[in-house]
Amino acid sequence: MRNMYHVNFYEKRDIVLSQLLKSVPAEGAGIKIKGRKGKVVSVENLHNNIVHVEVETVNIIEGELQNKRR
Repeated sequence: MRNMYHVNFYEKRDIVLSQLLKSVPAEGAGIKIKGRKGKVVSVENLHNNIVHVEVETVNIIEGELQNKRR
C-alpha cells in the first residue's frame, strides 16, 4: 500500500487547506488553492506522514481582472 501524507497548507500562519495526498509538493512549485494561484515557499516534515507547506499567493489587482473579462 502506498503512503498517504496529511498536508496542511498555510499562508501567513493561517491554515488555508488540509488534504490527504499521495505526494508532497516541492519548494518553488506552482500551486492552485481555492482558485488562487500561488507558490510553495517552504515544506516542513513534522512526523512520518504529517507535512506543513507554507504557500504565498499572488494578488491580482482589480483593474487587471476587469481587463481580462473584456
